[in-house]
Amino acid sequence: MRFDFSPLSRSTVGFDRLFDTLGQVAQYDAGHAYPPYNIERTSENRYRVTVAVAGFGEKDLNVEVKDGVLTIVGKQEDSEKSEGKSVLYRGIAGRAFERRFQLADHVEVRGAKLENGLLHVDLEQIVPEEKKPRRIQINGPELKAIEGQAKAA
Repeated sequence: MRFDFSPLSRSTVGFDRLFDTLGQVAQYDAGHAYPPYNIERTSENRYRVTVAVAGFGEKDLNVEVKDGVLTIVGKQEDSEKSEGKSVLYRGIAGRAFERRFQLADHVEVRGAKLENGLLHVDLEQIVPEEKKPRRIQINGPELKAIEGQAKAA
């Protein structure tokens, strides 16, 4: 599956890197589809990444955030061999995996929970006040710089 972002780039400014990254992700995911996942927007600033991890327990999963990258790693212990079990048919994949998600600026992980074979990772985008949009008055007074030195604490 290939996405064409050219119609979007005609109406945006400064998002070239974003569209390149999305294109690379689409190409990367074509060959690396395990385990399947969803990315949902649950509200204006909240998101949820849901990864299908059937057969994995809490002790088999590791969720980590470092340098703006959310990494989910799954590795099962080989419990069947230790308990003397022999599997006649394996339809539930239990192979080790590592999934990485590049997080946008100001996105923080709020929590993770394992429920019914799905790992839910909740994210929130917290935009600082100075980064939020503000209305610029046309022909309004000019902003003046405040002169003076900051006092040392």
